[in-house]
Amino acid sequence: MPTEPSSHWIRSSYSGNGGDSCVQWAPSVAATGIVPVRDSKEVRRPSLAVSPEAWTLFVRHLKS
Repeated sequence: MPTEPSSHWIRSSYSGNGGDSCVQWAPSVAATGIVPVRDSKEVRRPSLAVSPEAWTLFVRHLKS
């Protein structure tokens, strides 16, 4: 899923001290109804597009 270059990506808080092994998501794009998710090690690859509901369930599962 292409996102505009100005998309602000947020890194998972579980990535430690700024580590590169983590998931990123773009909340500014998520407002459109699609949550873009990508691997921080492969930022030039296309991101995954998931629904807000799926993203919420995913995050809840990780927290539990």
